[in-house]
Amino acid sequence: MTQTIRTIPAQRVFSARPLRPPVLRLLPILALCLTLVTAIAERAQAASGLDRALRATLVVYTDDGDEKFLGSAVLWRDGRLAVTNAHVVKRNARVVLQHSDGRSVVAQVIWRDDKRDIAVIELPGAVFGPGLEPVAALPSVGQEIYAVGAPLQAASTVTRGIVSAAARQVLASVPVRYIQHDAAINPGSSGGPLLDDQGRILGINARIADGSRLFVGISYAIPAALIERAIAGDLPPVPDMGLTMRPVDRRIAAALGLEPGKGLLVDNVNPASLGARTGLKAGDVLVSAGDRPILKPGDLAFALETRQGDTLPLTVLRNGAPVTLTLSLHIQSVSLGDDGASRSIAIIRAYDLARLGLQLAQDGTTVEVISPASPAFLAGLDVGDTIVSVNGKPATAELLKTLKISRPVLLLVQRPDGRTLHVTVDPWTNGSKTRIVGGANVLDPVVVIF
Repeated sequence: MTQTIRTIPAQRVFSARPLRPPVLRLLPILALCLTLVTAIAERAQAASGLDRALRATLVVYTDDGDEKFLGSAVLWRDGRLAVTNAHVVKRNARVVLQHSDGRSVVAQVIWRDDKRDIAVIELPGAVFGPGLEPVAALPSVGQEIYAVGAPLQAASTVTRGIVSAAARQVLASVPVRYIQHDAAINPGSSGGPLLDDQGRILGINARIADGSRLFVGISYAIPAALIERAIAGDLPPVPDMGLTMRPVDRRIAAALGLEPGKGLLVDNVNPASLGARTGLKAGDVLVSAGDRPILKPGDLAFALETRQGDTLPLTVLRNGAPVTLTLSLHIQSVSLGDDGASRSIAIIRAYDLARLGLQLAQDGTTVEVISPASPAFLAGLDVGDTIVSVNGKPATAELLKTLKISRPVLLLVQRPDGRTLHVTVDPWTNGSKTRIVGGANVLDPVVVIF
């Protein structure tokens, strides 16, 4: 008798699945729910932070009866101070701050640093409620951020982006490493806060990449830690050196027998400037400031900021030989607030023609030399112009020799071809018209103005 053996198909054996406990079958669903809850909580936190930020972001107007729009500002910490940019408040001693609910208050500008573009405004108490807390640490590249302000006068505008670079020096003559981001900002956004997703201040929006003045995807904010130092009085002023310098590139290095990429070649020294008083001359190569070697243009600005005391030794190569010079700084102190605390801030209260960047010929009225990027240059004056009158009064050589300008001045000048025109020279605001050479990143510009 033949015995038949029954076989089980292989697919039946391998297709059998062990039964999972009910809890294990729910794990993917629970994980999805947890993800959704976390996302909702994060969005709620961001929304709450932005709501606080909108209440703490102010619009700035002039206090001159016309209330001209100036820009944005943000309430700081307990709300008794607001922070904005120096180019927003300009030379105004008082400004009008408007809250998002329509209330307005006149406030005092108590501190301004034109170089770093920071201004501090004191309110008559915490009239608008508390401000926002700053974050001391720099953000991470790729971190999501929000910008709040009044771009093109559109108050309470919020835009979103990411951090593109955490510490970029944009202006070689200014010791500020900006937060670069791609949140859309435009004229009017200046002074508004850059925020993290909790509504804390990462920085103050200050500028966009050089170009059309409209957003091109590259925005810059002054870090909150730097502003905290300004409020604490721990931010030394950056002096105007009166120098025009350029990096030592390969061609310059080959011509002078130097190592390329090290040092700054002095192109021009403004007469009666700090650089001139220090003894710097055209043709010098600045190789170190204090104990800091000058390897790129931005190094000098940070050497000036981190100096100890009011002097700084400079080492230059003059005709190939090292020469040591001493930079002597004398900074005025002004009071910040009613606590009597002294704050160091460089203030020029009156200009002579040399400080304006002008050197006159022997006749005492004709422009012989004009410094690049100086207030006179930016106002439109040129070599060969003859100054005919000052504020409507005839200009004589004696008048121009002793002239001290403490407010914007109107000059009537005659061009070499006989044409005459009026030129307004305002050394306190013309600086904002400087067009930075090199666009968004000027760590390697052709010429640097200090």
